[in-house]
Amino acid sequence: MENFPVEERIKKRTEIRKILRKGKSAYAYGAKLSVLEAEQKDSSQSFSRIAFTFGPKYGNAVQRNRAKRLGREAYRHVRKSIKPGYDLVLMVFQPKDKKYDARYQDRLRQLKNLFYKANLFKGRRTQ
Repeated sequence: MENFPVEERIKKRTEIRKILRKGKSAYAYGAKLSVLEAEQKDSSQSFSRIAFTFGPKYGNAVQRNRAKRLGREAYRHVRKSIKPGYDLVLMVFQPKDKKYDARYQDRLRQLKNLFYKANLFKGRRTQ
């Protein structure tokens, strides 16, 4: 089981805001993915970096932490098929149905849909 290395995470608020402001966005039910090409500090960067954030009023701390864990786990499974050299911010919004509790398969499907819309899968032709 592979872990999710720290260097592949975006933690700084200034970086997240920059990506949200300047990046291109893709939308799927309940989520938004902002993508910005990474400023190449190292020309051999073999990964993309990601941050998970939540819309205003997204549940309580327990719900946010669970959603973040689900998102990280789903991303961990698809990150090898993502093009390297991008900074990504995944923003998840509160579902309209307050009783809805996202499952891992739902989050994985949502991520794949967002990455497909953003043209981030390796080997996919640009349209």
